[in-house]
Amino acid sequence: MFGPDCIPEPADPAVLTAIPAGVKWIDLLNPTREEEKLAEKALGQNIPTRAELDEIEPSSRLYVRQGALFMTASVIHGITKGKPDTDPIGFVLTGKLLVTVRYVDPLPFVRFTEHLCAEPELAQEPVSIMVRLLDVIVDRLADELEAAAKDIETLSSQVFKHRSKVGSRKTEVRLEALLLRIGEVQRLLSELRESALSTARMLSFLSTSKLCRDSDQFASVESLQGDVRALLDHNDFLTDNLGFLMSASLGLITLEQNFVMKVFSVFAVVLMPPTLIAGIYGMNFEHMPELRWLLGYPFALALILVSAVVPYWIARRSGWL
Repeated sequence: MFGPDCIPEPADPAVLTAIPAGVKWIDLLNPTREEEKLAEKALGQNIPTRAELDEIEPSSRLYVRQGALFMTASVIHGITKGKPDTDPIGFVLTGKLLVTVRYVDPLPFVRFTEHLCAEPELAQEPVSIMVRLLDVIVDRLADELEAAAKDIETLSSQVFKHRSKVGSRKTEVRLEALLLRIGEVQRLLSELRESALSTARMLSFLSTSKLCRDSDQFASVESLQGDVRALLDHNDFLTDNLGFLMSASLGLITLEQNFVMKVFSVFAVVLMPPTLIAGIYGMNFEHMPELRWLLGYPFALALILVSAVVPYWIARRSGWL
């Protein structure tokens, strides 16, 4: 609970019978039924359930009921653990109280809580608290997009760096690792886009509400809308770049495979004449000119060697190997 005095510790529903006066923000993290009842009593509205938050249609995520704004946004989390994902977080806003319902603890909420405790005077109005919280969420999206852009730049230099030995095992391992990393960055961009789109819809809904228009936060909401649109455009740009790197990596893998097949094909051609000669002299005919010739065996070996060296020399001269 947050108001003019910061109360970040969870309230004990067994001791607390009502929300203290002056509280402007109630943050429910994995709430119990008793905690929900306390928030509902202070809000005068039912708190959205987990199932209701999971609804994806806009009419279930953004609506007005008895003067209160019910909004749901998909907020990204799990990036620091290498498992980016989005989870719905519910916002219920009235002129006197903001209630958030969540089942994850993303970094923007942690940072905003710390900031709010350091400057409790910021918690003067529910609308301003919500706008500042959304500002932190948008900043987090921007930071992750910047990090993704740096990752893509690094991947680009690795994909197109000079390869000392085509067809080597080291090259194959490097390309495989690049594909896995590209997949990880693509997953992150996908989750960031989902979160940005959800936030953009919520900001658009908030900007049209009477609560926002009557407050001094309308300009800030419009500014955040512009920021999110810019982030979505940048996300599209990075996604296109990543798609190009994926295609380039697959093309390089195809070239590696083609080189291996070319080597097998050339060596098959090189070995065909010696095989033919060995087959001829391996026939069991009684009358063969070289059969009783003293130099017949050395002559056959020399002929086999020459028939193998000549195609190999032609292949090297033509640049096939």
